[in-house]
Amino acid sequence: MNKEQLGELILASEDTLYHVAKTLLGNDADCADAIQESIVKAFTKLHTLRQDSYAKTWLIKILINECYALMRREKRLVSLEEYHETAKEPEDYSDLYEAVRQLPTDIRICIILYYLEGYSVKETAKMLGITESAVKNRLARARNRMRRELGQAVT
Repeated sequence: MNKEQLGELILASEDTLYHVAKTLLGNDADCADAIQESIVKAFTKLHTLRQDSYAKTWLIKILINECYALMRREKRLVSLEEYHETAKEPEDYSDLYEAVRQLPTDIRICIILYYLEGYSVKETAKMLGITESAVKNRLARARNRMRRELGQAVT
């Protein structure tokens, strides 16, 4: 893969990159930072890509690692004023979206990659660096947890 092909892949993967970053970081500014850093790293480390067919998986793995690095760098304390400002914002999320947001990060990223982005269990496992059975377990736990949450919300 050359740099031009990587550029085309990045443009074609904009939505996926945003969804993955948003799942892990939540803040749009942090998402943009993580995506930018991932793109820079992808171009500088292009020679490490072994097979072109795994380029998108490789790119998402770089993004996930960059998101985790950003979270480690920015362990921030939220001021009381900021908390109250965000708490007062009207919530216009659907029950399903809110149930997904409440899932732990490791489970939520599996849900996003599998259901929203359409990756297979095998691809999701490879991106996250876990086994396929771990992905299946996380998906099952997420479905059960969301079923409970949404069942309680309905009644």
